[in-house]
Amino acid sequence: MPVTDGTPRKKVTTSHGRYYAERQALARRKKLRRKAALIQLMRKRKGAAAIRTSTIRVEKTHITKNEALAILVGTQIGAGVLGLPYAASKVGLIPALGVLTGVMLLMLATAFIVLRFSAEMGGAQMSTIANRTLGKAGGWLMYLSIFIMSFGAILAYIAGMGSVFASLFGVSDTIGAAIFWVLASFVVYRGLEASGKTELIMSYVMLALFIGVTLMLVPHAELENGLYTDLSGLLSITGVAIFALGCHTIIPDVYKGLGSYEETKKVLVLAFLIPTVIYAVFMAAFLLVFGRETPEIATQGLELLYGHLGRVIGNLIPLLAITTSYIGIALAQQSNTEEFVKLRKPVAWALTVVPPALVYFAGVRNFADVLAFAGDTGDMLAFIVLPILMWLAAKLRR
Repeated sequence: MPVTDGTPRKKVTTSHGRYYAERQALARRKKLRRKAALIQLMRKRKGAAAIRTSTIRVEKTHITKNEALAILVGTQIGAGVLGLPYAASKVGLIPALGVLTGVMLLMLATAFIVLRFSAEMGGAQMSTIANRTLGKAGGWLMYLSIFIMSFGAILAYIAGMGSVFASLFGVSDTIGAAIFWVLASFVVYRGLEASGKTELIMSYVMLALFIGVTLMLVPHAELENGLYTDLSGLLSITGVAIFALGCHTIIPDVYKGLGSYEETKKVLVLAFLIPTVIYAVFMAAFLLVFGRETPEIATQGLELLYGHLGRVIGNLIPLLAITTSYIGIALAQQSNTEEFVKLRKPVAWALTVVPPALVYFAGVRNFADVLAFAGDTGDMLAFIVLPILMWLAAKLRR
């Protein structure tokens, strides 16, 4: 005799001679409930798609504080630092240091906001946070800000590498930029993304080169070269500083790796202080040597002091920094477009790398000024404006 599950039976004659219609109906209802639960789960996962702008990943389920600090600092150290001395030369050393400090404090405050929301949402990424706090409009604003930031950064990198190729190989800036764009964009299309460990190693190599360049400049520094004030360039230095200090997109991964809100908060403080000190020293060294004549790509000024050796070292840093930054940002933006806008890979790739190249060949070629544009628009929206709006929206709801 079959075992009952407590459901009242009703005898209904069937073609098979069975009399368990009620049990069959119950089984069908359970099946429908399971399907509904699965659909709901899929919808939640679809709504939680993350937008990233960094290719550095936390590859372990648990990381130490030192590893977390290395990841955050590695995310910040990149091509942005090369434009800081030129942007600072437009305002003078003292105003530049003041802007850098102010931007650092503001970015640290919004980093705390991102960390708090991410912790409350179980390690959610920035797009998920924006979507849950500001609705679909917030998600699209996040995507738009990242698109603008990526567009400006890729345009600046094309311009910068055109200058580097021209200096190293004796070709014109346009031909150098075209060669770099074809090679780097091909790497992006093939998806040859460097691992997080590789990028961190590259960041430390560049950091060592920055320190070496600073030591090479010290004997030639004169205090009066940087002691002037011109406030007409404040917007430019602000944008480059924002661009150089952005690491918000990796904060959720670092939080999940550390597993502690308080520990992550302490690491964040150091993660903003250390790059700021390095940037300040690097920026001051160039201003005290070159003053208002600081080159667009600062390290290229070493050729004036050390000849051929200075030219090689001065172009090696941007060659490493710009190439890795171009590939990383372009890969991230390509995947963003594939996931968020639901476009096929070739279309997403073309939307990522072709428009900046067209703008460059149309005549927009100033490395530092384009970095400033990216910082004053995309980075400011993603890393300052949107986090503050999310904080205000959550506060009003409470």
